[in-house]
Amino acid sequence: QLHLAESGGGSVQAGKSLQLYCKPSGFEYARYCLAWFRQRPGSEREGIAAIDSDGTTTYADSKKGRFTISQDGAKTWLYLEIDDLEPEDTGMYYCASRGGSYCELDDRTYVYWGQGTEVTVSS
Repeated sequence: QLHLAESGGGSVQAGKSLQLYCKPSGFEYARYCLAWFRQRPGSEREGIAAIDSDGTTTYADSKKGRFTISQDGAKTWLYLEIDDLEPEDTGMYYCASRGGSYCELDDRTYVYWGQGTEVTVSS
C-alpha cells in the first residue's frame, strides 16, 4: 500500500518562498507519476505540477514560473518549491501518485493521496 506524507506547510508572508515535501513509502511502481495539487478555500482542487519516473515534469499553464517540482537523487522525496508567495496561494497542498506515465494534472486519474499540508500566506 502506497502512503504519501506531506510536510512543510505553514504561515508565511507574501513574497517569501516555501518548500513543501512529500515522502512516498510502499512504492511498487517501476513507472509512476507524482504530482502536487492544491485546494484553495471555497475552490475545487487544482493541479500544479507532476513529475514522472524519468524526471519529466508537467506544469499547469497558470503555475509556470513560481512553482518548481522536483525529486531528490535517490527519488525518496518529492518537493514543491513556491517562490514569491501570494495570498492567493493559501490552501491545502496535496501530494498524489499513480502508476504509469503521461502525467496529466487530472486529479481523477490519481489513485493515492496524502493528507495534505496547509499553507497560509499573509500580505
